[in-house]
Amino acid sequence: MTALTRPLRGVLTSLAWVLNTIFWTTPLYVLVVLKALIPSTKFRDWCSAVMVRIGENWILCNSKGLEILQNIRYHVHLPDTLRYDRSYLVVSNHQSWVDIVVLQRVLTKRIPFLRFFLKNELRYVPLLGGAWKALDFPFMKRHSKAYLEKHPEKRGEDLAETKRACDKLAGKKISILNFLEGTRITPEKHRKQNSPFANLLPPKAGGVAFVLQAMGQQFDSLLDVTIYYPEGSPTLWGLFTDRVHDIVVEVKQLQIPPELLAGDYFANEEFRVRVQNWIKDLWQEKDRRIDSWKSKNAHV
Repeated sequence: MTALTRPLRGVLTSLAWVLNTIFWTTPLYVLVVLKALIPSTKFRDWCSAVMVRIGENWILCNSKGLEILQNIRYHVHLPDTLRYDRSYLVVSNHQSWVDIVVLQRVLTKRIPFLRFFLKNELRYVPLLGGAWKALDFPFMKRHSKAYLEKHPEKRGEDLAETKRACDKLAGKKISILNFLEGTRITPEKHRKQNSPFANLLPPKAGGVAFVLQAMGQQFDSLLDVTIYYPEGSPTLWGLFTDRVHDIVVEVKQLQIPPELLAGDYFANEEFRVRVQNWIKDLWQEKDRRIDSWKSKNAHV
């Protein structure tokens, strides 16, 4: 691959994604306007269903573009029990923005439309911000500890925002993705957080506990996803410029322990420890799997 070819592939892939985004967000925004103007509940429900199909088609076209323009081999291990008419809580390790692309490529049309929590600032991204809002992606406000010390009246605001987002999805067949590490892993973050895991950051249980408290009865099961890049954690530009050739994805379907569906994570210390231990066990097993893949240099 020449030095010229890779940048050219990157430009072509970027252009294809931009044009694809414009193509699919145009009818989506038309439906947003119609949904706002026509008060019929039945019509609005129809609009919401069509908008989800638009979102799925946008993802499928992006994936097809990567297939045509890049040389990526996916090594995917999925349970054969996944259903489009079931609801799932999806958790995954987090290394790169590429993780979102990978998860969408692997899970779209196999389970309900995958939604994930977004930082509140992302609602202002051109085209995509309004699309995410229209598709009921939950936005979260995260205040720093220093900010809350100056503005104690803001405590609990982020949880209230999450609760409102969850309420909008109540009763629907959904898939909610949560990156439990809270941020993308880097060597510096791994060292700074003094992680007990070789390949992962320590998971944060609060977010998933709150989702379970708000929507736990809605989920049929948990999908525990482990993503591994044999060539190292990629950037999105690296993906677009043919620097990612192998991606390993393993999805395990697990039952959510019933005792974790009823309890107050923030008020009950015993319940909080129980949730943290359950997530810690998931992360220890995930860490061992990545270690095994690394030792074999395998695409299993």
